[in-house]
Amino acid sequence: MQFDSFTFLLFFITVLILYQLIPNWRGQKILLLISSYLFYAAWSPPLIILIWISTLADFFIAKSLPSAKSEKTKKYMLFLSLAINLGMLGYFKYAEFLVGSFHDLLNMAGIVYSPPSLDIILPIGISFYTFQTLSYTMDVYRGKLRPTDSLLDFSLFVTFFPQLVAGPIVRADHFLPQCEAPKRIKHAGLIWGLTLIAWGLFQKKVLADSLFSPLVDNFYSGVMNNSIVENWLNIFSFSMQIYCDFSGYSLCAVGAAIALGFSIPDNFNSPYAARGFSDFWHRWHITLSTWLRDYLYIPLGGSKHGHIKTLRNLIITMGLGGLWHGANWNFAIWGLLHGSYLVAEHQLQKLKIIRIPWLLVILMTFVTVSLSWIPFRSPDLNMSVMAINSLFNNQLPYYKPLNSHYITAIICFFAILAYQIWRRNKTLDELMETCPIFLQAGSLPIAILLIALCPTGDRHAFIYFQF
Repeated sequence: MQFDSFTFLLFFITVLILYQLIPNWRGQKILLLISSYLFYAAWSPPLIILIWISTLADFFIAKSLPSAKSEKTKKYMLFLSLAINLGMLGYFKYAEFLVGSFHDLLNMAGIVYSPPSLDIILPIGISFYTFQTLSYTMDVYRGKLRPTDSLLDFSLFVTFFPQLVAGPIVRADHFLPQCEAPKRIKHAGLIWGLTLIAWGLFQKKVLADSLFSPLVDNFYSGVMNNSIVENWLNIFSFSMQIYCDFSGYSLCAVGAAIALGFSIPDNFNSPYAARGFSDFWHRWHITLSTWLRDYLYIPLGGSKHGHIKTLRNLIITMGLGGLWHGANWNFAIWGLLHGSYLVAEHQLQKLKIIRIPWLLVILMTFVTVSLSWIPFRSPDLNMSVMAINSLFNNQLPYYKPLNSHYITAIICFFAILAYQIWRRNKTLDELMETCPIFLQAGSLPIAILLIALCPTGDRHAFIYFQF
């Protein structure tokens, strides 16, 4: 059930109506929990069992942590939580990758080995809800959070349907307090929430799917003999596609939560207006980057044990962050590239070289980030090499006349960049407050009309559903 489907529209309207009709808060939370399970079951009902395992394991383990008799016992209990959650994540997401890598390694050594076919189905959203439940247990273990006594509240925290399958990754200390006070649907919250959903769908359906995706798909299907200018435009198009796709999903999630009276964190803040790579990761997939910082980078030592270990911790964190996105060496390379960028940036900051104009820094950051998207989007390493070669191949024509699709993409590309630079220091709420009413009222109907003209359904699933 995707946000851009008629099925979700009917589902969400039904939930809103029933939510408003139920007179008590506990009944409303039960409705949201059942609705969340139905939302997930639309993909594969049996895989709900995995969510139940994570939910029950972390609820009871965290509840037992404060009364543990010794620090050693607490560590064993934390290890049990890690083993259950990471064990499921490791099996479903990485088992085939590890078996395949082992097979390739043996082949390189001249050993013939035919691995069994595992045929594992990757449960949608497992990377997101696993990280969410783990953060709760680790926060309780560290004494930063008291365990909740309500299994209902905790279950809703794990499965809240607006952000269940592709984030944002919500922390327990942000969500669980919201489960304590009754909520009613308010007119202002409903309008603002539905507005965010509409703009999220506009980003997804109109920009990501209809405008940028055809150029990207054509390029990565092997058609790289266009002009060099076109090939560069295709690379930049994927930067725009993945941003509009994922940011669009996050806007829909935030909007759906607001419409129901809840608050979940925004996941993007003008990432392509970043002035450097540290700044980029403060703006791109914010809930993942902060999760990696708090539960991986800092436990590794962060920046407290010398410059060399700081750089090591950056590389490890970003490399594992790349593998979080998928069981593929391309994702590991993508993560290691960003780790290398952060290391290089740290080194350059120490040298205190001549200041570069801020707009040039933004453009340099964007181009470098766009190049690093190549292994992320390519199906394999060979395609990554071909894509990079197509950008610098002197045998290709430098320029050919561009068709209307490319021209439209260029206009939207510069409009998105200019928009992000303009709002780089504004939150969603601040943007809404400063945007003139006539502009909001005039642009929203146009966006909705363009959404209606685009095809619906599963033709283009949200990119981050696969992670």
